[in-house]
This record gives sequence, C-alpha cells and structure tokens, in this order.
Amino acid sequence: MPPVIQCRDLRKTYDGKVEAVRGLNLEIQAGECFGLLGPNGAGKTTTIEILEGLLEPTSGEISILGQSWKSHAREIREQIGISLQETRLSEKLTVRETIELFASFYTQPRPAEEVLEGMQLTEKVDAQVGNLSGGQRQRLAVATALVGSPRLLFLDEPTTGLDPQSRRQLWDIIRVFQEGGGTVLLTTHYMDEAERLCDRLAIVDHGQIIAEGTPAELIAKLGGHHVVEFALSGNSDGNFSAWQTLPSVDSVRTDDGLICLSVREPHHTIPALLAKVEEQSGKLAHLTTRQASLEDVFVRLTGRHLRDE
Repeated sequence: MPPVIQCRDLRKTYDGKVEAVRGLNLEIQAGECFGLLGPNGAGKTTTIEILEGLLEPTSGEISILGQSWKSHAREIREQIGISLQETRLSEKLTVRETIELFASFYTQPRPAEEVLEGMQLTEKVDAQVGNLSGGQRQRLAVATALVGSPRLLFLDEPTTGLDPQSRRQLWDIIRVFQEGGGTVLLTTHYMDEAERLCDRLAIVDHGQIIAEGTPAELIAKLGGHHVVEFALSGNSDGNFSAWQTLPSVDSVRTDDGLICLSVREPHHTIPALLAKVEEQSGKLAHLTTRQASLEDVFVRLTGRHLRDE
C-alpha cells in the first residue's frame, strides 16, 4: 500500500526570508501512530498545518491518502480528522448537539451515540460544553475529529494540561482507533507519551528532520542504553574530560547541575567513576542510574528538553 502521508522536499518560506521548513521528507504508513517532535520554532507546527491543508507550501510534493490537496481537497477532508491543542467549541451547545453538528459536515458520519460511548461521554450527552471538565472537553474535541469516520487522525498535543487518568483514557482511545486500521499523526510535549504510543517518530529542528525511527532505535542511536547521573559536592565538575575516558562511556553532558554519562555497561562504569572521584579528592553529592529514554535522545540532538519549550 502507498504511504498514508508522503512529502518530498517540503519547503515553506515566509516573506521570502524566513525558512520555517527546509526540504523535509516524510513517509507515514497505514496503521502507524507516528510522532512528530520538536522544540518551538523548529518548523513542526508549520509542517503539520501544511499536511492538514491549512497552509500552502512554498514548494515540494505532498500526498495525503494517495491524493493531492490541490486536486482532491474535498475528498481528503472527508477522510481525515483533526484535533487541535485548544478546540474552541460553543459553550452553550450540549455534548450531543456538538457531535451532531460536526457529523453534519460529512457524507458518511458515525452515529453520535457510538462515538460518545467510545469517548466515555455517554453520561454527559445532555450537559452543556461549558460545564464539562478539562478532560471531558478534550475527549469531546477528539470525538469531533472521529465522528466523520476518518482514516487519518491528526492529534496536536491532545493531552496537554490533563490529569494522569484523563491522559490514559485518551491513550486508550488512540490505541482503539489504530487497532481499527486508522493512522495517527501525533505531536506531544510528553516524552513518555511518545514512547508509549508511537510506532515511529521524527525529531524536527531548524525545519528539517534530524532523527527518525522507532523509540527503541533512537535510544540505541544515543550510544549507551543507560544513563549515570552524578554531582560532586561544592558544585564542582572535577576534570570534565576525565569522565569521557571512563570504561563503557559513550558521551558526556551536563544537565541542570548534573553530569550525565551515556553508558553501555554501568556495572563497569560506576566502580571506575568512584575511583576517579576519589583520585580527584572529590565527594559525591548525588549518584543515580537509569535506562536511557527519548528525553535523553532529544536533549542530545537539540540541546534542550522538550518539556521546557
């Protein structure tokens, strides 16, 4: 089957000067949950708005579900659903009225009751939107994206600001849609969310994809599979270059006052680290080990935390 989303040498330039997207190439296959991550100003939002048909690219080729926005805009809109980070819905309409309104935009919508049941909103069908909680509003926003029976779902930071229980309810909804054959393009500021939901993901910076693959592949590309974090008393880093020479260390960086080592075999690194600290007449103020994560990949590639953007 052809890719559900395909773009080649995608570019977007504003005022002939600012290059928001610089030759981006992307393929997303049917049934995937694909994550697009990037710091603010990286070109991620511009890319998604082009794929959603909201922006015209400066140049490049785009195919959505095997069709072009220029020649098949109506057909594409019938097959996609979009849920924005903040979807403004009428506060005075009820939940049922809201879903029925959005269903009227499509030629073959799903029954409103079926969608609301899947969103766990059946008990709120007669409640006004203005009286819903944050989690209920967000589930309703996703429901408006699903009521048209889409094959492709765009989710822009769908769980931002939600409590842990509401986040997991939305995760379940995304998985059910995917299990039914749907394809998802997801943006998120939560690395644990990307790691749990995404089959593959791409990190965008300065208008280009700088890394792409499964979460496990990207973590493996980091070098080590573990991270050793430590701090020395007196806010001293000691001889920084000395940490790179420790056994099994692939890379060294500092993060919020900690020295972070990406390592392959921490049981070899830690004894050598303790010996090196003693040799430098230092004293450990903090020492932890953990599995490497997507957050480590992101920080190493972009120099910042996604959650801080």
